[in-house]
Amino acid sequence: MNSLRHFNKQVTSVTMFLKNTNICYHKLKSKPSLINYLTRSFSVWSMKKDPDLESALSRNRRWIVNNQIKNIILRYPNQVIPAKSLQKKFKSLDLQGKALNWLKKYPCCYDVFLDQDEYYCRLTKRMAFLVEEEESVKEMQESILAERLAKLLMMSVNHKLNVVKLGELKRNFGFPDDYLLRIVPKHSDMFRLVNYSGRKSSMEIELLSWKPDLAVSAVEVSAKKQGSEPCFTGSLPSTWVTSLERFREFNSTPYISPYVDSRGLSEDSKEMEKRNVGLVHELLSLTLWKKLSIMKLGHFSREFNLPDKLNVFVLKHPGIFYVTNKYQIYTVILREGYNGSELIDKDPLVVVKNKFGELMQEGLHEYNQRRRSINLENKKKKGIVSLRPERVKENDNEMPEQDAAGANKLGGLFNPEERKRFYKVLFDDDRP
Repeated sequence: MNSLRHFNKQVTSVTMFLKNTNICYHKLKSKPSLINYLTRSFSVWSMKKDPDLESALSRNRRWIVNNQIKNIILRYPNQVIPAKSLQKKFKSLDLQGKALNWLKKYPCCYDVFLDQDEYYCRLTKRMAFLVEEEESVKEMQESILAERLAKLLMMSVNHKLNVVKLGELKRNFGFPDDYLLRIVPKHSDMFRLVNYSGRKSSMEIELLSWKPDLAVSAVEVSAKKQGSEPCFTGSLPSTWVTSLERFREFNSTPYISPYVDSRGLSEDSKEMEKRNVGLVHELLSLTLWKKLSIMKLGHFSREFNLPDKLNVFVLKHPGIFYVTNKYQIYTVILREGYNGSELIDKDPLVVVKNKFGELMQEGLHEYNQRRRSINLENKKKKGIVSLRPERVKENDNEMPEQDAAGANKLGGLFNPEERKRFYKVLFDDDRP
Protein backbone atom coordinates (compact mmCIF):
# COMPACT_ATOMS: atom_id res chain seq x y z
CA MET A 1 0.00 0.00 0.00
CA ASN A 2 2.91 2.35 0.83
CA SER A 3 4.43 1.64 -2.55
CA LEU A 4 1.09 2.46 -4.17
CA ARG A 5 0.91 5.80 -2.36
CA HIS A 6 4.50 6.51 -3.40
CA PHE A 7 3.60 5.76 -7.01
CA ASN A 8 0.52 8.01 -6.85
CA LYS A 9 2.71 10.84 -5.61
CA GLN A 10 5.10 10.22 -8.49
CA VAL A 11 2.27 10.31 -11.01
CA THR A 12 0.94 13.55 -9.49
CA SER A 13 4.39 15.11 -9.70
CA VAL A 14 4.76 14.08 -13.35
CA THR A 15 1.30 15.45 -14.16
CA MET A 16 2.00 18.81 -12.50
CA PHE A 17 5.35 19.01 -14.28
CA LEU A 18 3.70 18.45 -17.66
CA LYS A 19 1.05 21.09 -16.95
CA ASN A 20 3.56 23.64 -15.75
CA THR A 21 5.89 23.16 -18.68
CA ASN A 22 3.11 22.74 -21.30
CA ILE A 23 4.62 19.55 -22.67
CA CYS A 24 2.26 17.92 -25.16
CA TYR A 25 1.54 14.23 -25.26
CA HIS A 26 3.10 13.78 -28.70
CA LYS A 27 6.39 15.05 -27.25
CA LEU A 28 6.05 12.62 -24.36
CA LYS A 29 5.86 9.81 -26.93
CA SER A 30 9.53 10.32 -27.51
CA LYS A 31 10.03 8.88 -24.02
CA PRO A 32 8.57 5.38 -24.45
CA SER A 33 10.13 4.10 -21.22
CA LEU A 34 8.10 6.57 -19.13
CA ILE A 35 4.92 5.80 -21.07
CA ASN A 36 5.47 2.07 -20.56
CA TYR A 37 6.17 2.59 -16.86
CA LEU A 38 2.98 4.58 -16.32
CA THR A 39 0.84 2.21 -18.40
CA ARG A 40 2.26 -0.88 -16.76
CA SER A 41 1.85 0.51 -13.24
CA PHE A 42 -1.72 1.68 -13.82
CA SER A 43 -2.73 -1.60 -15.48
CA VAL A 44 -1.68 -3.54 -12.39
CA TRP A 45 -4.69 -2.11 -10.55
CA SER A 46 -7.15 -1.84 -13.44
CA MET A 47 -10.18 -4.11 -13.70
CA LYS A 48 -13.48 -3.35 -15.35
CA LYS A 49 -16.05 -2.61 -12.65
CA ASP A 50 -18.73 -5.19 -11.94
CA PRO A 51 -21.79 -3.22 -10.73
CA ASP A 52 -23.28 -6.25 -9.00
CA LEU A 53 -20.18 -7.05 -6.97
CA GLU A 54 -19.65 -3.37 -6.16
CA SER A 55 -23.23 -3.32 -4.84
CA ALA A 56 -22.51 -6.42 -2.77
CA LEU A 57 -19.70 -4.57 -1.01
CA SER A 58 -22.04 -1.66 -0.29
CA ARG A 59 -24.48 -4.06 1.32
CA ASN A 60 -21.76 -5.52 3.51
CA ARG A 61 -20.43 -2.09 4.46
CA ARG A 62 -23.72 -0.83 5.87
CA TRP A 63 -23.62 -2.60 9.22
CA ILE A 64 -19.84 -2.56 9.82
CA VAL A 65 -19.53 0.76 11.67
CA ASN A 66 -22.58 0.19 13.88
CA ASN A 67 -21.38 -3.34 14.56
CA GLN A 68 -18.07 -1.91 15.79
CA ILE A 69 -19.87 0.62 18.00
CA LYS A 70 -22.04 -2.22 19.32
CA ASN A 71 -18.93 -4.18 20.34
CA ILE A 72 -17.49 -1.11 22.10
CA ILE A 73 -20.69 -0.62 24.10
CA LEU A 74 -20.81 -4.30 25.09
CA ARG A 75 -17.32 -4.05 26.60
CA TYR A 76 -18.29 -1.17 28.93
CA PRO A 77 -19.58 -1.72 32.50
CA ASN A 78 -23.34 -2.36 32.48
CA GLN A 79 -23.09 -1.95 28.68
CA VAL A 80 -23.54 1.82 28.99
CA ILE A 81 -20.99 4.21 27.48
CA PRO A 82 -20.62 7.99 27.88
CA ALA A 83 -20.93 9.77 24.54
CA LYS A 84 -17.62 11.53 25.30
CA SER A 85 -15.83 8.19 25.62
CA LEU A 86 -17.24 7.01 22.30
CA GLN A 87 -16.14 10.28 20.70
CA LYS A 88 -12.52 9.46 21.61
CA LYS A 89 -12.82 6.14 19.77
CA PHE A 90 -14.21 7.67 16.57
CA LYS A 91 -10.74 8.14 15.10
CA SER A 92 -9.98 4.42 15.45
CA LEU A 93 -13.26 3.74 13.63
CA ASP A 94 -12.14 6.06 10.81
CA LEU A 95 -15.11 8.35 11.50
CA GLN A 96 -15.44 12.11 11.72
CA GLY A 97 -18.05 14.39 13.27
CA LYS A 98 -19.85 14.14 16.60
CA ALA A 99 -20.55 10.74 18.11
CA LEU A 100 -23.80 12.02 19.60
CA ASN A 101 -25.08 13.03 16.18
CA TRP A 102 -24.22 9.61 14.80
CA LEU A 103 -26.01 7.79 17.62
CA LYS A 104 -29.15 9.88 17.24
CA LYS A 105 -29.40 8.87 13.59
CA TYR A 106 -30.05 5.27 14.63
CA PRO A 107 -32.81 5.34 17.28
CA CYS A 108 -33.62 1.69 16.54
CA CYS A 109 -30.05 0.70 17.44
CA TYR A 110 -29.05 3.05 20.26
CA ASP A 111 -30.85 4.51 23.26
CA VAL A 112 -29.33 7.90 24.06
CA PHE A 113 -30.22 9.46 27.42
CA LEU A 114 -29.13 12.38 29.60
CA ASP A 115 -27.93 11.80 33.15
CA GLN A 116 -26.48 14.59 35.31
CA ASP A 117 -25.81 16.83 32.33
CA GLU A 118 -23.93 14.10 30.46
CA TYR A 119 -25.14 12.00 27.54
CA TYR A 120 -24.91 8.22 27.68
CA CYS A 121 -25.69 5.46 25.21
CA ARG A 122 -26.88 1.87 25.49
CA LEU A 123 -28.28 -0.64 23.05
CA THR A 124 -32.01 -0.68 22.40
CA LYS A 125 -34.00 -3.80 23.30
CA ARG A 126 -34.19 -4.79 19.63
CA MET A 127 -30.43 -4.39 19.22
CA ALA A 128 -29.82 -6.37 22.42
CA PHE A 129 -32.06 -9.13 21.06
CA LEU A 130 -29.91 -9.35 17.90
CA VAL A 131 -26.78 -9.53 20.07
CA GLU A 132 -28.28 -12.51 21.90
CA GLU A 133 -29.19 -14.11 18.57
CA GLU A 134 -25.65 -13.61 17.30
CA GLU A 135 -24.22 -15.19 20.46
CA SER A 136 -26.56 -18.15 20.08
CA VAL A 137 -25.43 -18.68 16.48
CA LYS A 138 -21.76 -18.49 17.51
CA GLU A 139 -22.33 -21.18 20.15
CA MET A 140 -24.05 -23.45 17.65
CA GLN A 141 -21.26 -22.81 15.11
CA GLU A 142 -18.36 -23.66 17.43
CA SER A 143 -17.63 -27.05 15.87
CA ILE A 144 -17.81 -25.55 12.37
CA LEU A 145 -15.50 -22.70 13.39
CA ALA A 146 -13.04 -25.23 14.85
CA GLU A 147 -13.01 -27.08 11.52
CA ARG A 148 -12.51 -23.79 9.68
CA LEU A 149 -9.53 -22.96 11.90
CA ALA A 150 -8.11 -26.45 11.33
CA LYS A 151 -8.40 -26.03 7.54
CA LEU A 152 -6.47 -22.74 7.72
CA LEU A 153 -3.70 -24.39 9.72
CA MET A 154 -3.62 -27.38 7.35
CA MET A 155 -2.99 -25.06 4.40
CA SER A 156 -0.17 -23.19 6.14
CA VAL A 157 3.40 -24.28 5.46
CA ASN A 158 4.31 -25.33 9.01
CA HIS A 159 0.71 -25.89 10.20
CA LYS A 160 1.06 -22.86 12.46
CA LEU A 161 -0.34 -19.32 12.32
CA ASN A 162 0.62 -16.24 14.28
CA VAL A 163 -2.14 -15.22 16.71
CA VAL A 164 -1.66 -11.48 16.14
CA LYS A 165 -1.83 -11.85 12.36
CA LEU A 166 -4.83 -14.14 12.50
CA GLY A 167 -6.55 -11.56 14.67
CA GLU A 168 -6.60 -9.22 11.67
CA LEU A 169 -8.74 -11.68 9.70
CA LYS A 170 -10.68 -13.45 12.46
CA ARG A 171 -13.96 -11.63 11.74
CA ASN A 172 -13.66 -12.44 8.02
CA PHE A 173 -13.76 -16.12 8.93
CA GLY A 174 -16.46 -15.65 11.57
CA PHE A 175 -14.21 -16.30 14.57
CA PRO A 176 -15.42 -14.55 17.75
CA ASP A 177 -13.10 -12.14 19.54
CA ASP A 178 -12.56 -14.69 22.30
CA TYR A 179 -11.93 -17.65 19.98
CA LEU A 180 -8.64 -18.42 21.79
CA LEU A 181 -10.65 -19.05 24.96
CA ARG A 182 -13.85 -20.35 23.41
CA ILE A 183 -12.63 -22.68 20.65
CA VAL A 184 -8.97 -23.65 21.13
CA PRO A 185 -9.21 -25.13 24.69
CA LYS A 186 -12.32 -27.17 23.79
CA HIS A 187 -10.42 -28.84 20.95
CA SER A 188 -7.12 -29.60 22.66
CA ASP A 189 -6.77 -32.70 20.49
CA MET A 190 -6.55 -30.43 17.40
CA PHE A 191 -4.85 -27.21 18.55
CA ARG A 192 -2.39 -25.82 21.01
CA LEU A 193 -0.89 -22.41 21.68
CA VAL A 194 2.91 -22.21 21.43
CA ASN A 195 5.39 -19.41 22.03
CA TYR A 196 8.97 -20.44 21.44
CA SER A 197 10.49 -16.93 21.67
CA GLY A 198 8.59 -15.77 24.75
CA ARG A 199 7.41 -12.54 23.09
CA LYS A 200 3.69 -11.87 23.22
CA SER A 201 3.64 -11.04 19.50
CA SER A 202 5.18 -14.44 18.67
CA MET A 203 2.36 -16.59 20.05
CA GLU A 204 1.10 -19.12 17.49
CA ILE A 205 -1.70 -21.64 17.06
CA GLU A 206 -0.34 -25.02 16.05
CA LEU A 207 -2.22 -27.93 14.49
CA LEU A 208 -1.76 -31.14 16.47
CA SER A 209 -3.54 -33.67 14.28
CA TRP A 210 -4.14 -33.84 10.54
CA LYS A 211 -7.77 -34.41 9.56
CA PRO A 212 -7.96 -36.08 6.10
CA ASP A 213 -11.72 -35.48 5.89
CA LEU A 214 -11.10 -31.73 6.22
CA ALA A 215 -8.35 -31.63 3.58
CA VAL A 216 -10.94 -31.29 0.82
CA SER A 217 -11.29 -27.96 -0.94
CA ALA A 218 -14.50 -26.24 -2.05
CA VAL A 219 -13.52 -26.94 -5.67
CA GLU A 220 -13.21 -30.66 -4.95
CA VAL A 221 -16.52 -30.75 -3.04
CA SER A 222 -18.29 -29.08 -5.98
CA ALA A 223 -16.69 -31.47 -8.49
CA LYS A 224 -17.75 -34.50 -6.44
CA LYS A 225 -21.37 -33.29 -6.43
CA GLN A 226 -21.28 -32.86 -10.21
CA GLY A 227 -19.41 -36.11 -10.81
CA SER A 228 -16.58 -34.34 -12.66
CA GLU A 229 -12.88 -33.64 -12.31
CA PRO A 230 -11.95 -30.70 -10.03
CA CYS A 231 -11.57 -27.44 -11.94
CA PHE A 232 -12.22 -23.74 -11.46
CA THR A 233 -15.42 -21.99 -12.44
CA GLY A 234 -14.88 -18.96 -14.66
CA SER A 235 -17.22 -15.99 -14.96
CA LEU A 236 -16.35 -13.58 -17.76
CA PRO A 237 -18.29 -11.77 -20.51
CA SER A 238 -18.07 -13.44 -23.93
CA THR A 239 -16.42 -10.27 -25.27
CA TRP A 240 -13.33 -10.91 -23.12
CA VAL A 241 -11.90 -13.22 -25.75
CA THR A 242 -8.25 -13.14 -24.69
CA SER A 243 -9.02 -13.55 -20.99
CA LEU A 244 -11.38 -16.45 -21.73
CA GLU A 245 -8.73 -18.21 -23.79
CA ARG A 246 -6.18 -17.78 -21.00
CA PHE A 247 -8.65 -19.09 -18.44
CA ARG A 248 -9.46 -22.19 -20.52
CA GLU A 249 -5.76 -22.89 -21.03
CA PHE A 250 -5.09 -22.45 -17.31
CA ASN A 251 -8.05 -24.65 -16.37
CA SER A 252 -7.01 -27.44 -18.74
CA THR A 253 -4.10 -28.48 -16.51
CA PRO A 254 -4.75 -30.74 -13.47
CA TYR A 255 -6.11 -29.13 -10.32
CA ILE A 256 -3.72 -29.02 -7.35
CA SER A 257 -5.24 -29.03 -3.88
CA PRO A 258 -4.20 -26.20 -1.54
CA TYR A 259 -3.80 -28.83 1.20
CA VAL A 260 -0.89 -30.41 -0.68
CA ASP A 261 2.57 -29.47 0.59
CA SER A 262 3.83 -26.80 -1.83
CA ARG A 263 7.48 -26.88 -0.80
CA GLY A 264 8.25 -29.48 -3.48
CA LEU A 265 6.94 -27.23 -6.28
CA SER A 266 9.16 -24.90 -8.31
CA GLU A 267 8.47 -21.26 -7.46
CA ASP A 268 7.80 -20.06 -11.03
CA SER A 269 6.20 -23.24 -12.35
CA LYS A 270 2.65 -23.58 -13.70
CA GLU A 271 2.00 -26.12 -10.94
CA MET A 272 2.83 -23.54 -8.28
CA GLU A 273 0.56 -20.99 -9.94
CA LYS A 274 -2.23 -23.57 -10.04
CA ARG A 275 -1.71 -24.36 -6.37
CA ASN A 276 -1.65 -20.65 -5.41
CA VAL A 277 -4.89 -19.94 -7.28
CA GLY A 278 -6.43 -22.92 -5.49
CA LEU A 279 -5.15 -21.61 -2.15
CA VAL A 280 -6.58 -18.10 -2.58
CA HIS A 281 -9.82 -19.66 -3.86
CA GLU A 282 -10.06 -21.87 -0.75
CA LEU A 283 -9.24 -19.01 1.63
CA LEU A 284 -11.99 -16.88 0.09
CA SER A 285 -14.39 -19.84 0.22
CA LEU A 286 -13.85 -20.09 3.99
CA THR A 287 -14.72 -16.42 4.62
CA LEU A 288 -18.22 -15.26 5.47
CA TRP A 289 -18.55 -12.91 2.49
CA LYS A 290 -16.16 -14.66 0.08
CA LYS A 291 -13.80 -11.68 0.11
CA LEU A 292 -10.57 -10.53 1.75
CA SER A 293 -8.42 -7.43 1.88
CA ILE A 294 -5.42 -7.98 -0.40
CA MET A 295 -3.17 -6.08 1.99
CA LYS A 296 -4.15 -8.25 4.98
CA LEU A 297 -3.95 -11.41 2.92
CA GLY A 298 -0.46 -10.36 1.88
CA HIS A 299 0.60 -10.45 5.54
CA PHE A 300 0.35 -14.25 5.31
CA SER A 301 2.57 -14.63 2.24
CA ARG A 302 5.20 -16.53 4.18
CA GLU A 303 2.76 -18.71 6.14
CA PHE A 304 0.87 -19.81 3.02
CA ASN A 305 3.80 -19.55 0.59
CA LEU A 306 1.95 -17.01 -1.55
CA PRO A 307 3.50 -14.85 -4.32
CA ASP A 308 5.15 -11.61 -3.20
CA LYS A 309 3.17 -9.49 -5.68
CA LEU A 310 -0.21 -10.81 -4.67
CA ASN A 311 -2.07 -7.92 -6.30
CA VAL A 312 -0.57 -8.74 -9.70
CA PHE A 313 -1.22 -12.43 -9.18
CA VAL A 314 -4.98 -12.18 -8.53
CA LEU A 315 -5.44 -9.75 -11.43
CA LYS A 316 -4.05 -12.39 -13.78
CA HIS A 317 -7.18 -14.47 -13.13
CA PRO A 318 -10.16 -12.14 -13.64
CA GLY A 319 -12.50 -15.04 -14.37
CA ILE A 320 -12.02 -16.39 -10.84
CA PHE A 321 -11.29 -13.28 -8.78
CA TYR A 322 -12.67 -9.76 -8.86
CA VAL A 323 -10.53 -6.91 -7.52
CA THR A 324 -12.02 -3.61 -6.36
CA ASN A 325 -10.79 -0.49 -4.60
CA LYS A 326 -14.15 0.43 -3.07
CA TYR A 327 -13.81 2.49 0.12
CA GLN A 328 -10.09 2.92 -0.74
CA ILE A 329 -9.39 -0.68 0.29
CA TYR A 330 -8.16 -3.16 -2.31
CA THR A 331 -10.30 -6.26 -1.94
CA VAL A 332 -10.36 -9.57 -3.80
CA ILE A 333 -13.76 -11.26 -4.20
CA LEU A 334 -14.53 -14.81 -5.28
CA ARG A 335 -16.77 -14.35 -8.33
CA GLU A 336 -18.51 -17.72 -8.06
CA GLY A 337 -19.59 -16.88 -4.52
CA TYR A 338 -22.16 -14.42 -5.87
CA ASN A 339 -25.17 -14.56 -8.16
CA GLY A 340 -25.32 -10.96 -9.30
CA SER A 341 -25.04 -8.96 -6.08
CA GLU A 342 -26.44 -11.76 -3.90
CA LEU A 343 -24.21 -13.98 -1.81
CA ILE A 344 -25.13 -17.54 -2.75
CA ASP A 345 -24.30 -19.51 0.41
CA LYS A 346 -25.08 -17.38 3.45
CA ASP A 347 -23.47 -18.47 6.67
CA PRO A 348 -25.87 -18.24 9.67
CA LEU A 349 -23.63 -15.46 11.02
CA VAL A 350 -24.13 -13.49 7.80
CA VAL A 351 -27.90 -13.77 8.18
CA VAL A 352 -27.70 -12.31 11.69
CA LYS A 353 -25.28 -9.58 10.72
CA ASN A 354 -27.51 -8.54 7.82
CA LYS A 355 -30.24 -7.95 10.38
CA PHE A 356 -28.03 -5.29 11.94
CA GLY A 357 -28.02 -3.56 8.56
CA GLU A 358 -31.81 -3.77 8.35
CA LEU A 359 -32.22 -2.28 11.82
CA MET A 360 -29.73 0.44 10.97
CA GLN A 361 -31.68 1.32 7.82
CA GLU A 362 -34.97 1.37 9.72
CA GLY A 363 -33.52 3.72 12.33
CA LEU A 364 -32.12 6.05 9.70
CA HIS A 365 -35.51 6.12 7.99
CA GLU A 366 -37.16 7.06 11.28
CA TYR A 367 -34.54 9.76 11.88
CA ASN A 368 -35.07 11.24 8.40
CA GLN A 369 -38.85 11.25 8.78
CA ARG A 370 -38.58 13.11 12.06
CA ARG A 371 -36.04 15.57 10.68
CA ARG A 372 -38.21 16.21 7.63
CA SER A 373 -41.22 16.93 9.84
CA ILE A 374 -39.19 19.42 11.89
CA ASN A 375 -37.95 21.14 8.73
CA LEU A 376 -41.50 21.43 7.37
CA GLU A 377 -42.70 22.94 10.64
CA ASN A 378 -39.85 25.46 10.58
CA LYS A 379 -40.67 26.38 6.98
CA LYS A 380 -44.33 26.88 7.85
CA LYS A 381 -43.40 29.18 10.72
CA LYS A 382 -41.23 31.22 8.36
CA GLY A 383 -43.95 31.27 5.69
CA ILE A 384 -41.90 29.20 3.24
CA VAL A 385 -44.01 26.91 1.05
CA SER A 386 -42.50 24.30 -1.28
CA LEU A 387 -43.04 25.18 -4.94
CA ARG A 388 -43.07 21.55 -6.08
CA PRO A 389 -44.44 19.43 -3.23
CA GLU A 390 -45.34 16.50 -5.48
CA ARG A 391 -41.87 16.39 -6.99
CA VAL A 392 -40.28 16.44 -3.54
CA LYS A 393 -42.49 13.57 -2.44
CA GLU A 394 -41.53 11.57 -5.51
CA ASN A 395 -37.84 12.11 -4.88
CA ASP A 396 -38.21 11.18 -1.24
CA ASN A 397 -39.75 7.89 -2.20
CA GLU A 398 -36.73 7.16 -4.38
CA MET A 399 -34.21 7.81 -1.62
CA PRO A 400 -33.17 4.67 0.25
CA GLU A 401 -33.22 6.27 3.69
CA GLN A 402 -36.86 7.26 3.16
CA ASP A 403 -38.13 4.10 1.52
CA ALA A 404 -39.52 1.78 4.18
CA ALA A 405 -40.05 -1.04 1.70
CA GLY A 406 -36.49 -0.67 0.45
CA ALA A 407 -35.26 -0.84 4.04
CA ASN A 408 -36.92 -4.20 4.50
CA LYS A 409 -35.62 -5.56 1.19
CA LEU A 410 -32.12 -4.04 1.54
CA GLY A 411 -32.52 -2.78 -1.98
CA GLY A 412 -32.55 0.94 -2.74
CA LEU A 413 -29.12 1.70 -1.33
CA PHE A 414 -27.26 0.15 -4.21
CA ASN A 415 -27.91 2.83 -6.82
CA PRO A 416 -24.74 5.00 -6.94
CA GLU A 417 -26.64 8.30 -6.66
CA GLU A 418 -28.82 7.01 -3.87
CA ARG A 419 -25.77 5.67 -2.05
CA LYS A 420 -24.16 9.08 -2.34
CA ARG A 421 -27.18 10.70 -0.70
CA PHE A 422 -27.23 7.98 1.93
CA TYR A 423 -23.65 8.62 3.03
CA LYS A 424 -24.18 12.38 2.88
CA VAL A 425 -26.84 11.95 5.54
CA LEU A 426 -24.52 9.73 7.59
CA PHE A 427 -21.61 12.13 7.76
CA ASP A 428 -23.17 15.60 7.42
CA ASP A 429 -23.47 16.44 11.11
CA ASP A 430 -24.20 20.12 10.59
CA ARG A 431 -27.57 19.54 8.99
CA PRO A 432 -30.62 20.11 11.22
